[in-house]
Amino acid sequence: MGKLEAYVRKGERVTIRDVALGAGVSVATASKALNEQGRMTVETRERVQRVAQRLGFRPNAMARALVAQRSFTLGLLTNDTYGRFTLPVVAGLSAAMADRGVSVFLCAVEDDPERVRLNLNAMEDKRVDGLVIAGKRIDRALPIALPPQRMPVVYVNAACPPQGVGFVPDDDGGAYAAVTHLLGLGRRRVTHVSGPRDFEAVGLREQGWRRALDEAGLPVPKAALFGSWSEGFGYETGHALMRTPRAADRPDAVFCGNDQIARGLIDALMHLGVRVPDDVAVVGFDNWEIFAQATRPPLTTVDMELKELGSQAGLTLLDMIDGKPVTEGLQRRPCRLAVRQSCGGQAR
Repeated sequence: MGKLEAYVRKGERVTIRDVALGAGVSVATASKALNEQGRMTVETRERVQRVAQRLGFRPNAMARALVAQRSFTLGLLTNDTYGRFTLPVVAGLSAAMADRGVSVFLCAVEDDPERVRLNLNAMEDKRVDGLVIAGKRIDRALPIALPPQRMPVVYVNAACPPQGVGFVPDDDGGAYAAVTHLLGLGRRRVTHVSGPRDFEAVGLREQGWRRALDEAGLPVPKAALFGSWSEGFGYETGHALMRTPRAADRPDAVFCGNDQIARGLIDALMHLGVRVPDDVAVVGFDNWEIFAQATRPPLTTVDMELKELGSQAGLTLLDMIDGKPVTEGLQRRPCRLAVRQSCGGQAR
């Protein structure tokens, strides 16, 4: 056992007093050094922090909260109970907060105003420092008007009020990147198959598809096809696209509005003996990774970078809590194309 460890009794929790004794400073100085406060030499501050790290010192959360008048906890409220969109957001948020000693308190609610109200009350009772509202579509809010909060709020993948702060994927830009990639591979008849028209994201993805074709000087081969977010719709559409009598009217690529549609469409093409990607290239949207990688062939798809959205939301909340200026309004963050074998390009 080293000299530092000798200051700690076996089996007992390391205290601020142990750190102070090991570093040869007062308890007050040790506390200030660990909290990046007070005036002292750089050498003293760094020595205290090294001793704390070596001893495995963890500050008492309640004492820390009392001193700082903060709970060092963020709340996340979502109606995405399945977690398809929210879990990556939570992962990004938690990762960004871990190094800052901030915890995340998650509440998942159905579209039930009373449950939303009860969970908001619970978060206020826990004195969370800030709140993230995360949704499953960018044009819908929680089924309740949020009362004036005594805490800052950031919206992620959900409708954001005019004076609010929010982050959503750039659906238009993601679609544009996907179609541009297909055109770069030599595809010229790119059809678009997507979900229900009443989703704002559907319109934005259609817009990106049209923009890419227009900039390439190519006509839109046929109107976009809209239906449900399902493999079944993709399967039916795949059969319908191949029933066109003239081969020149059939697509040589299909950009799908989500991964489920893309997977169903690929199943239909393979059933008909159409080779993917040799005859028809397919690209999806979402990068539901476990789903996309299990598709045969593995699916090229647009990643909405939801983890990054969660990270940005958390860092923005911390700035708001600290009184720093932040950009109001809705920010559309870049998506990323995850290239696999279904489009014929080189996987990366």
